[in-house]
Amino acid sequence: MARLLHLSDLHFGRTRPELLQPLVDIAWQLKPDVTLISGDLTQRAREWQFEAAANLIADLPQPVLAVPGNHDIPLDRPLSRFLRSFAAYKADISPDLEPMLDLPGVRIVAVNTAWPFAWEHGKVRGRSLARAVQRLQEAPPGVLRVVMLHHPLIHPPGARKEPMPNGESAAHALSEAGADIVLSGHLHSWGAAADMLREGRRAMLQVSAGTGLSTRLRGEENDFNLIETLSPPPVHKLRVTRYVARTGGAGFTPGPTADFVEGEAGWCPAE
Repeated sequence: MARLLHLSDLHFGRTRPELLQPLVDIAWQLKPDVTLISGDLTQRAREWQFEAAANLIADLPQPVLAVPGNHDIPLDRPLSRFLRSFAAYKADISPDLEPMLDLPGVRIVAVNTAWPFAWEHGKVRGRSLARAVQRLQEAPPGVLRVVMLHHPLIHPPGARKEPMPNGESAAHALSEAGADIVLSGHLHSWGAAADMLREGRRAMLQVSAGTGLSTRLRGEENDFNLIETLSPPPVHKLRVTRYVARTGGAGFTPGPTADFVEGEAGWCPAE
């Protein structure tokens, strides 16, 4: 069975420093097989902010897989924003903007949705989608197929941000390619739900983390996710646990859990 630690929206430059060590401590206590960071490692894509994020990554359980978010593109420096969008990210975090990792029973495929021409809304590029579809289709039979990106493909009801223009069509393509879970951030709100994209389509799990460290809480709490497979490959059951920061920054504690099972129509809540 696998354990995936899912962080998002760390926003170095606008962090709560009292949460840094508690986050590292509980990450090691949970003994994940991989640590995943779904974008917005920085607040304004400054070099010192990427260096701070890199220092945290070095302290977390390895391996660590990350993908850029819109805040990891320079917003207020037009030349860098459009001509060197990911230069600082590549220098300090990873030269690979769309990494892939195979674990026993799990394949993780990252998709870069950060886009300098639509800074907040993002975009799933055609080339990125084709690569992700191919990687999902080539995964060994029976493994859990996880997609990680920054912008949610489908926004939950009441979301305060506009969705990606091509998010739903990308979700259909990933579902048809066999994706089981889509991990995202961006909204600074937690969620775990099985989404039937359209009648007759296979349902995927949409799992969103809030902000792990930032002061930009938007009425939510600092949090992260632990995703656990509850059965050996081929995976048919898993659990998502939200870990929430305690008042005053005195560590993180487990909050709500959600169990899901895979059936003929895809994923659905466990009874």
